[in-house]
Amino acid sequence: MWYSAVGSIVTVLLSLLAVPLAAAAQPPGKVYRIGYLGTNPPPADWWDALLDGLRERGYSEGRNLAFERRLSQGQAERFPKLAAELVQLRVDLILVHTTPAAIAARNATQTIPIVFPTAIDPVGAGLVASLARPGGNLTGLSTLGPRTQWETAGAAERGRSRHDPCDGPLECGESC
Repeated sequence: MWYSAVGSIVTVLLSLLAVPLAAAAQPPGKVYRIGYLGTNPPPADWWDALLDGLRERGYSEGRNLAFERRLSQGQAERFPKLAAELVQLRVDLILVHTTPAAIAARNATQTIPIVFPTAIDPVGAGLVASLARPGGNLTGLSTLGPRTQWETAGAAERGRSRHDPCDGPLECGESC
């Protein structure tokens, strides 16, 4: 599961990094800078899978890829300042690990691409306009399954919000 999600994120990251290459010739030896904004360092298996996927596509830290890491250390109120630092550093892309970090990054820039590996409800959090057409400079994956997304959309139309964390082999009402 993690590898498929990370594989999707690697694809998104690489497609966003390729846009400048297609738009204008890049100088040889260009080092792409990815900003990471999170509460703590990312889980080791997730980070290793990301680096493996980037390496398979010819990107490696220290050669043509650099990471600027900014951690709030459990203090969400620090995200706006940390996101502003990444924008000032002119990173090519911002990778966020929490919804509050994504909101802070979105508020800090409308031009730098922002990728969230997972978000419970990116539409409900105001990160994207819709799952089908996110718009703006944010993209990523939602942890809401197809059934839950439809139920959430239906509840919103009826004027109420509902999030059912059960999605998969569990029956609704069972503990997840």
